[in-house]
Amino acid sequence: MLRVGVMVSGGGTNLQAILDRLADGSITNAEIAAVISNNPGAYALERARKHGIPAVCVSPKEYAKREEFNEALLAKVDEYAPDLIVLAGFLVKIPQQMIDKYEHRIINIHPSLIPSFCGVGYYGLKVHEAALTRGVKITGATVHYVDGGMDTGPILLQKAVEVKDGDTPESLQRRVMEEAEWVILPEAIDRIANS
Repeated sequence: MLRVGVMVSGGGTNLQAILDRLADGSITNAEIAAVISNNPGAYALERARKHGIPAVCVSPKEYAKREEFNEALLAKVDEYAPDLIVLAGFLVKIPQQMIDKYEHRIINIHPSLIPSFCGVGYYGLKVHEAALTRGVKITGATVHYVDGGMDTGPILLQKAVEVKDGDTPESLQRRVMEEAEWVILPEAIDRIANS
């Protein structure tokens, strides 16, 4: 049984997609060991609690130095002994010591087709604003392994989504979540759990 630690900063829609796929049997041989957030107000923590999953917050605001936060975050992750760490909208740079310790065991979902619209500064609506500004006709989402760079690790899965005339950043974001993110993130977990 693959023990999955899910790390989130906000509402947890990708977490909900994982929970739904676990419930309907689309993801097998896996369980969520814990949900960890950097944001005490993240609704994702409430989603986890409703499913009886440990939900904890490690906030950088509670630490005087970034190194102290990084150590506390790694210690909290280690407590749950995950086989796989899933970054599902976690808006904090993962400490290098965590990347080293969990090498090839951390995956991230990014709301574009990497290498487009990724890296520093590209998150949330900013990704979709950039896609619309550039005038691309196809966007999508990517699940990739996390390495020392920003959105630079090996790609696991990608799914394309059509950009439609009249799209706003919000409408495009919603379609990318529904048609791509919520499909390929659970699929990636299932693949890893059954490989």
